[in-house]
Amino acid sequence: MEKLYFIFVTTLLLISFIKLSEAVDFITHSQSIIDDKSFLESKGGSFQLGFFSPGNSKNRYLGIWYKRIPVQTVVWVANRIKPINNSSGVLTVNRTTGDFQLLGQNKTVVWSTNSSRKAQSPLFQLLDSGNLVLRDENDANPDKFLWQSFDFPCDTLLPGMKLGRDRRTGFNRRLSAWKSPDDPSPGNLSWEMELHAYPEPAMWNGTKEFLRSGPWNGLTYAGKPTKALPLLKYSFFSNEDEVYLMIVLTNKSVIGRMVLNETTFNRQSLIWSDAERDWNVYAIFPRDECDRYGHCGANGNCVLSASPVCQCLDKYFRPKSPEKWRSSDWSSGCQRKKALENCRNDDGFAKYEGLKLPDTTRTWVNSSMSLEDCRVKCLSNCSCMAYANTDVRDGGKGCAIWFGDLIDIKQIPSGGQDLYVRVLASELDAKDEKLWIGVIVASAIFVILGMLLGYYYIYHKRKDDRDNKGKLGIDHEDQRDDVDFPLFDLSTIAAATDNFSLDNKLGEGGFGPVYRTLQCVVYLDYVVRTLKSLRTILHGQ
Repeated sequence: MEKLYFIFVTTLLLISFIKLSEAVDFITHSQSIIDDKSFLESKGGSFQLGFFSPGNSKNRYLGIWYKRIPVQTVVWVANRIKPINNSSGVLTVNRTTGDFQLLGQNKTVVWSTNSSRKAQSPLFQLLDSGNLVLRDENDANPDKFLWQSFDFPCDTLLPGMKLGRDRRTGFNRRLSAWKSPDDPSPGNLSWEMELHAYPEPAMWNGTKEFLRSGPWNGLTYAGKPTKALPLLKYSFFSNEDEVYLMIVLTNKSVIGRMVLNETTFNRQSLIWSDAERDWNVYAIFPRDECDRYGHCGANGNCVLSASPVCQCLDKYFRPKSPEKWRSSDWSSGCQRKKALENCRNDDGFAKYEGLKLPDTTRTWVNSSMSLEDCRVKCLSNCSCMAYANTDVRDGGKGCAIWFGDLIDIKQIPSGGQDLYVRVLASELDAKDEKLWIGVIVASAIFVILGMLLGYYYIYHKRKDDRDNKGKLGIDHEDQRDDVDFPLFDLSTIAAATDNFSLDNKLGEGGFGPVYRTLQCVVYLDYVVRTLKSLRTILHGQ
């Protein structure tokens, strides 16, 4: 009887091994995955699950990789923190809890699904999306999955995988880079969704923020060029329960992924090339020095085409430390040229176009407000420093307002958003005055040039007429038409300038001071009368 029992058990094990060797996509409570002997393969043949050793390491890990790609590319690792130092690994079910667990040497548990719910008939299945799921054998509804690997990403974001947070529980689906090609344990570089009033994804170097993508603007993230990545696009979802981003491949025949790379310290978008039999880097982030978080300090704008790349927000801000600024140390940022006075309702807003919006840590958002309502809302709050639309589609809608310093702004070529920054009304008035001076000077130059050209024309026309009459023997008198230029007495000019008040003085040039308001009327009257005189001369010829 003992021999018969032994033969029976051995036969069952052999049958189980043969079935797993024939590329099945799931195991049940009565089956196991054994190192070097069995694996799972998704039904469409896109992914495999089994044991592997990364790079030059001899440690063993349970992971998922692409099946059809000759270069082994691992996208998920179960025991990335606790490797097995030999080939004793077995993936099996815990009959008490219904969880699948990974056993190492001496049958110690090195990893487990740790589901909060127990399946009556647990089944572990590898889907063709690359998602490994624990579910009940009789319930394939994705909403009823008891556990899934997509909730616990490693260094890779696959299409269909969420990067974001559950607002109710705080559960965080985040990426973290491999420490090295030989070690899949978490490195310093990570990528996650920042759960502010205005959510945005950000990358971190340990506990220090490394870079931001900017908030979602209805089309893309504010820190990205509008027409970037036609093959690989982002989608964004946010409601009261959760907020997350996903990547979408526009061509289903393309194999693509996003991965964090600790060695190069960046995020790469990779597309597989059958012709080259290798991964091509499709996009990379950070793209340039302006993508680094806070590169130009508070109230600074990073403009890659400028020299230096760091510029204070134009016209209304200046370097906080000019000496550091001149030495290319921009960390101290910029400060206002004129401090805002105590909560004035007549403050104005300067418009800056094509920007990656500032860090959204200190923001307030209303998705239904118009831009004008947003301006009023900001103006009514003494702490509000700037505002912008949250959605740029259909002419713009929604309201986001910023409090405190504006950090991590970048000029985006062929992209970005409009940002309205609070400034003193007097600064905007001064800008208008300078513009009016420019108009006056430009028009004066135009009139003078016109007068010179008119004089040149009249002089030569008269000369030609005299020459022609002389040839015909016609006597004529030397005709001289006086051009009546307007003259004003001192009392008229004094009245027009409020007795030459300094308040009406616009500036001073080579011909003396220039005054505004009533003086402009005098100037225009002068121009009109001069033109009339020229017209009289021309018509008289």
